[in-house]
Amino acid sequence: MIHWHVNPAPEAPFYASIFNYILSDNLELYDEYDQLTIQRVKTMSGFLGYEVMRDQKRGSFISYWDTLDSIHLWSNDPLHKKAKTLGQSQWYTYYHSEIVQVLRFHQYQTECKGQ
Repeated sequence: MIHWHVNPAPEAPFYASIFNYILSDNLELYDEYDQLTIQRVKTMSGFLGYEVMRDQKRGSFISYWDTLDSIHLWSNDPLHKKAKTLGQSQWYTYYHSEIVQVLRFHQYQTECKGQ
């Protein structure tokens, strides 16, 4: 589920930064940096929201942005750069990232009653 930072959800087009990874066994400081970067990204201009999916050691983090310039500013943020350095040196055995333009977006959500 997407945690939108804006209300209502944005209308396309907007951008997504998709980060797919496999975790290593050395996760020292991983949880701390995870929380710090989430807090920081929420203060960035152009940030629209995020979603996280993880199953054991494999995961995805998708952040949504209004412009490519906003993504560029985030990629150069000092805290984010430090997290990337730690990721390459100890947290991940594999990762890849993609920047995509979302041309169409719709969502559906219902509340399950009695469950």
